[in-house]
Amino acid sequence: MNMKSENDICRCPWVDLSKVDYIEYHDKEWGVPVYDDRLLFEFLTLESAQAGLSWYTVLKKRENYRIAFDNFEPEKIARFDQAKIEELLLNPGIIRNRLKIEATVNNARRFLEIQAEYGTFSTYIWGFVDGKPKINAIRHLSDYPAISKESDALSKGLKSRGFKFMGSTICYAHMQATGMVNDHSLDCFRRVIVDKYGK
Repeated sequence: MNMKSENDICRCPWVDLSKVDYIEYHDKEWGVPVYDDRLLFEFLTLESAQAGLSWYTVLKKRENYRIAFDNFEPEKIARFDQAKIEELLLNPGIIRNRLKIEATVNNARRFLEIQAEYGTFSTYIWGFVDGKPKINAIRHLSDYPAISKESDALSKGLKSRGFKFMGSTICYAHMQATGMVNDHSLDCFRRVIVDKYGK
């Protein structure tokens, strides 16, 4: 019997094959188009928490974040007061950075404002790629862009509405994670699968 091992399956070059949870994230979530507002806010929050850190550092704390931040429900987080922020700063399960925690609360409030204006946050954010995933031709790790004209525009748009920790690099990572851009490498087994989600 000639069964392929996990290491024989072709994946994106950034995937650390020694980390099972990293593989699972790549194989099930990364790059799949997201239109659900709550999940979009979850990814926005986690990407902003990543600033200056590795994505894996944040990924390992994802479940702790879900508990600490009320399953990323923006309506609930928008009501967090100073006492709640101080409580979160004592939580070892999340990244205890005051500016990032305060930014999450602020961003939840701004998120709700966009929902009120556009009906859904999804409608607003997907407008930056004309409602359809951008497809890139990635072969090597060095081919991955850190930013794009779309992430520049998204960053500018979010910042103009008062969002914090939303630079172009963070926005591009968000776009990759939520399928606004398909950056699975040309030989990655997920590329074709993810591309079908966007059609």
